[in-house]
Amino acid sequence: MKKSLVVVCGILFLAACSAGNQKNEGEVVSSVAAGGENDEAFIKENAKMIAKEEADAKAAEENVTTLKFDKEFHDFGEIAAGSENKCSFKVTNTGDKPLIIYNVGASCGCTTPKKPEHPILPGKSDVIEVGFKPNGPGKSEKTVTVQANTEPRVSTVKVKADVK
Repeated sequence: MKKSLVVVCGILFLAACSAGNQKNEGEVVSSVAAGGENDEAFIKENAKMIAKEEADAKAAEENVTTLKFDKEFHDFGEIAAGSENKCSFKVTNTGDKPLIIYNVGASCGCTTPKKPEHPILPGKSDVIEVGFKPNGPGKSEKTVTVQANTEPRVSTVKVKADVK
């Protein structure tokens, strides 16, 4: 709600600034305040857009669920540079709404996560597969971020290895 109010105020401010000003005997009056037809249509259209965004946000809040990973950390141990390594993280929907994983990302290009393609029903599980192909030697730890209809919206799991 606060975000919407800020957006409305910003839109009105921009409309007032960009629409130009009118002068009435030394007095400056914005065209928004003057009530031009284009400005009124602009404000109505933006009010509709904001109402839709608020409805979408409310629907998203009502569909929030919870998740749990079987582990939050995977250690590959000693591995060779350039080797292809794979692991998976089992994710369980512990809430009462379908779990939708929107996106999974990695902190480095050497780590390639793959998300489940379908919503996970309450009480059910699926896996996030992670490929890890390190480039050079040394200790390595990478983070995989999971964006879903949960609170908080972003969860993380990690992989690590001692690359030889």
